[in-house]
Amino acid sequence: MRFRILGPLEVAGDPGPASAGAHTPGPPKLRAVLGTLLARADEVVPVSALMDELWPDGPPRTAVTTLHVYVSQIRKALSAAGPRDGRELLETRRPGYVMHTAPGELDLAEFEDLRGQGRASLGKGDHAGAAVLLRRAEDLWRGPFLSGTPYGPLLASTAARLEEARLDAVEHRVRAELGLGRGPELVTELRSLTTEHPLREELQALLITALHRAGRLAEALHAYAQVRRRLVDELGAEPGARLRALHRELLDAQDEPLPRGAAALTGPGRAVVAAVRPAAGLPAPDGELVGRERELALVEEALTAPRPGGWTAVTGPPGSGKTAVAVAVARRVGDAFPDGVLFLALRPAHGPVLAPGEAAARLLRQAGVRVAAGSEPLEALSALTAARRILIVLDDAPSVAHVRPLLPTAPGSTALVTGRLLPHGSAGLRSVPLGVLGREAAAELLAAAGPSAAAEIARLCGRLPLALRAAALQLSARPHWSGETLVARLADEATRLDALRIGELDVRGRLMSAYEEVPDAARGAFRLLGVLPPGAFRLRTAAAVLDLTTGAAAPLMECLVDHHLLTATAPDTYMFPELPRVLAAERLGAEEPEGSARAATTRMCEAYADSYGRPDAPPVPAGDVDAVARTVRTAHSAGLWSAAVRLADALTTALEGTASWGVWEETHTLALDAARRWGNDPAHARMLRKLADLAWQRRDVERSAELYGRAARRAEEAGQADERARSLAGLAELRLDDGRVDRATELLLRGALDAASAAGPAGRYEARRVEALMAIETGAAGAAVAPLTECLALASELGDRRREAYARRALRATEGPQGPVEVRPGVWRLRRDRRRAVR
Repeated sequence: MRFRILGPLEVAGDPGPASAGAHTPGPPKLRAVLGTLLARADEVVPVSALMDELWPDGPPRTAVTTLHVYVSQIRKALSAAGPRDGRELLETRRPGYVMHTAPGELDLAEFEDLRGQGRASLGKGDHAGAAVLLRRAEDLWRGPFLSGTPYGPLLASTAARLEEARLDAVEHRVRAELGLGRGPELVTELRSLTTEHPLREELQALLITALHRAGRLAEALHAYAQVRRRLVDELGAEPGARLRALHRELLDAQDEPLPRGAAALTGPGRAVVAAVRPAAGLPAPDGELVGRERELALVEEALTAPRPGGWTAVTGPPGSGKTAVAVAVARRVGDAFPDGVLFLALRPAHGPVLAPGEAAARLLRQAGVRVAAGSEPLEALSALTAARRILIVLDDAPSVAHVRPLLPTAPGSTALVTGRLLPHGSAGLRSVPLGVLGREAAAELLAAAGPSAAAEIARLCGRLPLALRAAALQLSARPHWSGETLVARLADEATRLDALRIGELDVRGRLMSAYEEVPDAARGAFRLLGVLPPGAFRLRTAAAVLDLTTGAAAPLMECLVDHHLLTATAPDTYMFPELPRVLAAERLGAEEPEGSARAATTRMCEAYADSYGRPDAPPVPAGDVDAVARTVRTAHSAGLWSAAVRLADALTTALEGTASWGVWEETHTLALDAARRWGNDPAHARMLRKLADLAWQRRDVERSAELYGRAARRAEEAGQADERARSLAGLAELRLDDGRVDRATELLLRGALDAASAAGPAGRYEARRVEALMAIETGAAGAAVAPLTECLALASELGDRRREAYARRALRATEGPQGPVEVRPGVWRLRRDRRRAVR
């Protein structure tokens, strides 16, 4: 048998007609359990640790039973994979389980053994032997640890430890191969590794050593300069002792200074053109770009093979790194433009946007061109680019029309333009849009925060490059801050943009520049939309907030999309990027009268309630749960009691289905208070009963019983037979679960079923469900058929497919072996006689 976890989980059976082949579990939860046990092979893994791994946000009511089922299924798979019994391989040992593996069965054990042998051989000076052993260790890796298997806390920490071990093996193998004189062969591999791990100084030192031993001294010095600049810019720290010593060796090895020089230009006609260095006027590189490899390649491709009259634009929202990408590519392609690279910011730090004529004059002065008196700068610039091969970089252009007179039109020269309002499809334009950074790139920028904090910081920053850099700089500048400290600072939306301002990095200022360019009507719409919760919203919701028709609201939405302050996710569907949403709420409080903000909030809450809180509304989609929950909070804070209750009602099914216990308790407690303040007794009874259902899910029996009792009394006072039947059925189920069959019978026969006779289908369904459950629990499964058959009809009447499927499963279960009981849809437990046996 063979277990592989250094990559996707694989279980290969022993040779033989019955066991050969793959036996890898398919369901993610099963793979998580088996992967956790294999990662801790031959150690006892407590049940509590496995439960934390499977349900990091808190185990469901049936967690222990579910885990037992998973272990049983894993044992069956192991038994099918080899002659050893599944119980021999996977042993139950207090307080959990232990997975036994034999030598040669687990790739992780083999990797650790080979790595240890390889390091020992290298320590003895056996470079050839070490290289072979460590290469074999590396070859065991087929991808990231347990890729495709969901991680909880234990697997996440193991993955981090093993990634460190893998890199350690790589570094020791490279040292061994350098000792064998293979420096030139290692350069390409080390460039890839240092790109992937740019702050790992040992890999950088190995690259510099390989370059030096390959006779590429200038490149080795350049590599040192790059890593030093990155460490200083991102961490505020100089390289470590090993890199500094290596740099001194390189300087001592130099025979002569690096060559210097620049291409010269001679101008046409009467213009006198001075020598222009490639990349003249370019800003200093803004550190090493992370996560922009694809965009850099696209821009470089466009510039090195330009069409006559063609030009390239880097577009995107404020703070997405347009200038950094443009500067980086301009430096890369400088050799393709021997007559110079000219850079001009069209929006100076202080002053208005440069008019095209003034911009042309500044570009000519930068190129060293003196224009004859009376000549037009735009004509002189056109003549210069027609006669030479020049790249013009125009930063922060306000529009296509503004830059069109500055664009080269003859072959040889071209322009690279950055800006927010440069629509794709303009004549001659090849546009490369920048979005937010990917999760991996964001995590790399925030590595100092730690994995979990980095993910949350990235979310709070909307993965906007400028915000991520500001966050990383905060951590670098304040070593007494942890990642969790910064998370806490960013969590408060009222001060988040303040926390993202440090030195010259000012996220609010960059966002405000985009906001101030928007026409007045769209700016007003942007502010009012700040009342919306995070997540997507429909045009009709926006129109309600703005108190406009959808026809009048649509152009305002599209204007905000054009200015990158909104994102269009589908036709008539929009979403705020995270930080523009925070800015909108800030501007709402700062610029809108209190009455205007409150009216918009009221319209928003009523719009959500009308969308989700109607009796005929479809269930709340999983992607909208957070938005609706936040709207419940807003409605309660605004005293909109009806909206708060309607929205909480709409959320119940989605929260139960996703086991979002905390959100369920918060929203329904607010709705309970809203129902009380509203004076709506039926809603009051309903919220009490739903909170009792939640306490039942959480196994808080006393709390559940108290709430069911209050709900039944309130429902009786309000004349709500349906709610009374459901609450009494819940009480009866609690007593049955406690083994108090007599009390359960009394509650059911004299309470729930009696109330159900006058109740609606939901109340009758719950009473009959508990009646069937009582028959099953007392050993009379045949008596459960009639109530379950009625449950099936009632579920169909309600149009509730989940309840209908439950009734069908329960009916089938009465015909088969007496296994665990499905007490509510998706919730299982052992029968009472088996529970007594377990005790």
